[in-house]
Amino acid sequence: MPSFDIISEFDPHEVKNAIDQSNKEVSTRFDFKGSDSSFELTDDKLVMISESTFQLQQMFSIVCSKLSRRGIDIACMEVGDAKGSGKMVRQEITLKQGLDSLLAKKIVKLIKDKKLKVQAAIQGDKVRVTGKKRDDLQEVIQMLKDEKLEMPLQYDNFRD
Repeated sequence: MPSFDIISEFDPHEVKNAIDQSNKEVSTRFDFKGSDSSFELTDDKLVMISESTFQLQQMFSIVCSKLSRRGIDIACMEVGDAKGSGKMVRQEITLKQGLDSLLAKKIVKLIKDKKLKVQAAIQGDKVRVTGKKRDDLQEVIQMLKDEKLEMPLQYDNFRD
């Protein structure tokens, strides 16, 4: 019976490469000359450090362009507020991956409301969709692509 998984994840190695490229660009740009601006990456958090909020905005556009060039959807980023401490300003960006339970339930509900001949089941941080025909599964994928969800989705493990 054909099936596939709906997931939301990114390659952490590509994120690290994009952050390294962003750090290099910030160190060579003229408008950041003499400032201690940098990006720091820990597990799933990206911290931007600079001297002003304007520079943070510039850094955010740099990192967004580098991430999108490396194939990472920037919709998976949750941007925090800028916090000042002394002469430096910090801003945290959380990189989200995996489907949380609310989004998984919403996806299952969308699939069931479409009344297709498929079954959707939540399995941890992914949703498995099974059906008798490949065309039904492709219709589910197209329907989810047309739907505007808050997280980027990938379709993995497609089996006939």
